[in-house]
Amino acid sequence: MEFWEFALFYPARSYDTLILAPYSLFPVRCSLSAVPCPLFPVRRSQLSWPRPETTMEFGLKNKTALVLGGGGGLGRAISLALATEGAKVAVADIDSKSIVETEAALAHLGGVSIGLTWDLADLSQIDAHITRVEAELGSVGILVNMTGGPPPTTAAGQNPDLWTKHFQAMVLSVIAITDRVLPGMRAKHWGRIITSTSSGVVSPIPNLGISNALRLSLVGWSKTLAREVGSDGITANVILPGRIATDRIKFLDEAKAKREGRTVEDVAAESTRTIPVGRYGKPEEYGAVVAFLASERAAYITGSVIRVDGGLIASV
Repeated sequence: MEFWEFALFYPARSYDTLILAPYSLFPVRCSLSAVPCPLFPVRRSQLSWPRPETTMEFGLKNKTALVLGGGGGLGRAISLALATEGAKVAVADIDSKSIVETEAALAHLGGVSIGLTWDLADLSQIDAHITRVEAELGSVGILVNMTGGPPPTTAAGQNPDLWTKHFQAMVLSVIAITDRVLPGMRAKHWGRIITSTSSGVVSPIPNLGISNALRLSLVGWSKTLAREVGSDGITANVILPGRIATDRIKFLDEAKAKREGRTVEDVAAESTRTIPVGRYGKPEEYGAVVAFLASERAAYITGSVIRVDGGLIASV
């Protein structure tokens, strides 16, 4: 059996040569034409139409990215995602072994990278490290701010020195590093500042009092910054991971299991049941979102908080 459709031919443009008008026996007027266009019966096997491209050009080739925390699970995934799009990547982390591993993964992709052993709590290191990045890779166009998290704590009863220590490492370091690279971004009228925090800034996580409070301060800072630098071609966004399968999440699951006298498997299964997609996220899924926010395609996204959580956060 042969199937027939009524097709509307419009020859003015090669990619508009065939417009389907099924189930209609009446002449119709082309939206791009001033005259009625006739309908012709054709075999369905003869029909064809343009297909969308299978790839999206992100425009990151030869851009320089600085990824703080680039040696860890999420940081490595972000570094790989950016390198896949052609960016040169400076991998910063306090753990030199993890830097070597990330650089090896980047080299396997054919990427260009350097490693920086960097204690973010030491603000005096900032200028030397960024000067090296600028000398070896070029001025930083993409800054991914990601810091380590504090140990599980209640919100009350913590020593002020502990708050000060983590404020410097998690908040002041991010602000100071961003201030250091902003002039270069402004000079090129292009930049991406992406700050990775935690789902706790939207829905505070029990027993992560210091983390919830300090990471939330970065949301206010990023939103304010976005309004200040938008006219300079620079975007600033916050990205929130849900339960992504990294060593950090494994550590938190183990800590909860020990605290509650349960098995780690039981804690992980309970957490999984709260996630609508029914699983923990993959680091590469998180990295892909960061790469998009860094891209030319995301030039109109700024001042936003993007969740990558499988639907975990129940609030609007």
